[in-house]
Amino acid sequence: MPNSSLVLAGSYAESHQPGIYAFDFDEDSGALNPLGQFAGIKHPSFITAHPNGKWLYAVSETGHASDGVAGGVCALSFERQPWQMNLLNSQPSGGDWPCHLQIDATGRWLFVSNYGAGNAGVLPILEDGALGVMTALVSHSGHGPNAQRQEGPHAHSATLTPDNAFALVADLGIDALMMYRFSAQDGSLKLHREIRTRPGAGPRHMAFHPSGQWAFVVNELDSTVTAYTYSAADGNLTEKQTIEGLPPGAPENTAADIHLNRAGTRLYTSNRGHNSVAVFDVAADGTLTRLATPSCGGNWPRNFALARAEKFMLVANQYSGQISVLPLTDQLGGAVTQAAVPGASCLQVL
Repeated sequence: MPNSSLVLAGSYAESHQPGIYAFDFDEDSGALNPLGQFAGIKHPSFITAHPNGKWLYAVSETGHASDGVAGGVCALSFERQPWQMNLLNSQPSGGDWPCHLQIDATGRWLFVSNYGAGNAGVLPILEDGALGVMTALVSHSGHGPNAQRQEGPHAHSATLTPDNAFALVADLGIDALMMYRFSAQDGSLKLHREIRTRPGAGPRHMAFHPSGQWAFVVNELDSTVTAYTYSAADGNLTEKQTIEGLPPGAPENTAADIHLNRAGTRLYTSNRGHNSVAVFDVAADGTLTRLATPSCGGNWPRNFALARAEKFMLVANQYSGQISVLPLTDQLGGAVTQAAVPGASCLQVL
């Protein structure tokens, strides 16, 4: 296609089932055309592509209690024409139920967050794309007020600051953003400071504004978004605002993913239960105003991505087992197309 992107989707598949799906995405019409599938990884629920467009990294979200084995991280290579994907190698994730991956600005280090163990680690990306032995593993302790979900630490994501100097680990279980000084020379982590969130909020994922001035955190348990001012000089976040991600009277809900458009004027979060995408206006001073909460086009929007031309949003609806493509208007339109991905959980647009 003359104006197309590669879309990769992760899922909660068993190892004998296709777990990673590839599509050719038409940026003009929103059509998704299947290219191929990859099987062999159990629960490749979160994926992230290397900036070089040749390598993909996937968690194997397993744990001792549920699967008899701790989690793993897999490195894969892929070719677009014709479509082909191959496993390069795998490494232990350092704990149970790895749920998030992040590549640093140099492209040499991969961060993995382990929900079950409440820890986060760093793996070197080798010259051939394979993963080396973990260079750092940091563990958390404590609990939060939600007895069912916050009985212990649950690291849910690691996000690098725009200057690549710090890694912020959002820990849902202890209501904290754990800030580590990161060395891109040796892949080490050193605790810098602990930023407490509101009790019971359950911080999950984070996105930095293109200006680098502000960071936005989606809180899973109370379905809010918190805006922070980022100070690169001393490596700190200062809370600026917390705003509801749901309209009054909404059903029980857990918030999931968060993304900004390239201009930094719109912020989006996904709502599982309400089955919507919250749309926020981002003012010139970083303040948020919720504009709408339109349908996500399916059931249980775990993850979503903005298409390259930003004409469409692609949503991974886990329980309805599909990718829904929604037109990006001032709010969001109804799905223009859908593609079946059983247990859909994560999307990457290349």
